[in-house]
Amino acid sequence: MPGVEKIRADFEDLLPAMANKLGGEGLINELCNGFQLLMDKDRGVITMESLRRNSSFLGLQDLSDDELASMVKEGDLDGDGALNQMEFCVLMFRLSPELMQESRFWLEEAFEEELKSDGL
Repeated sequence: MPGVEKIRADFEDLLPAMANKLGGEGLINELCNGFQLLMDKDRGVITMESLRRNSSFLGLQDLSDDELASMVKEGDLDGDGALNQMEFCVLMFRLSPELMQESRFWLEEAFEEELKSDGL
C-alpha cells in the first residue's frame, strides 16, 4: 500500500508534534477538521472520489488512484468502502506509532481525571 506508506512517512513526525503543541483534545479537533476537509459533503464520509478531489489540502495531490484507494481500504473498518470520522481518526493514529503510545497515556490520564471528579 504505497499511498499509506507515503502518508505514514509524512505524518509520523507531524502528528506527534501537533499532539505536543495542541494537547490531546486539540489534536482530535484538528483531525476532525481534516476529516471535514476530505469528506463527501453529501454522504458525510470520505470516499475515494472525495479523497481524490480534496487530497491537495493535505499535500497528497501526487498520489495515484491506486494509492488513494489503498488508504481508504486500510482505514475502512466496517467494509462500506468509505471512511467515517472514527475510521479516519483511527487510521491517522495508526499511521503514527509514536501517537499510538501517547494515546494510551492520554487515555490513562483521562480515566484518572474522571475517577478524581467522581470522588474515587
